[in-house]
Amino acid sequence: MSIRRVVPDIKTESFETSRAFYERLGFEEVMNLGWVMALAAPGNPTAQLIFMERDASAPVEPDMSIEVSDVDAAHEAMRAAGAEIVHPLTDEEWGVRRFFVRDPNGQVVNVVAHQG
Repeated sequence: MSIRRVVPDIKTESFETSRAFYERLGFEEVMNLGWVMALAAPGNPTAQLIFMERDASAPVEPDMSIEVSDVDAAHEAMRAAGAEIVHPLTDEEWGVRRFFVRDPNGQVVNVVAHQG
């Protein structure tokens, strides 16, 4: 299993305001599902920010996302370590497989792999 990128999940009340601010720094919108939006640096897809009004498919909202190459192996490693899984391993309709785990500091981490 390898880590592909780490992205902060930033709570926002306005996608438009957040987008306008970060566009001034060179970010561009690369995804908008209506409740979550991703901005990325052109030419560097690992430099991303996620903005979220609410997580539409989970009972809690993550503080950060970690994209991994093998989400099933990451899930098993966290379960074996006794980590608190706060959202089960789930295939989401927008093409990701993910679970949420609470880190030792209380932060909720969205561990995700893109499918297909």
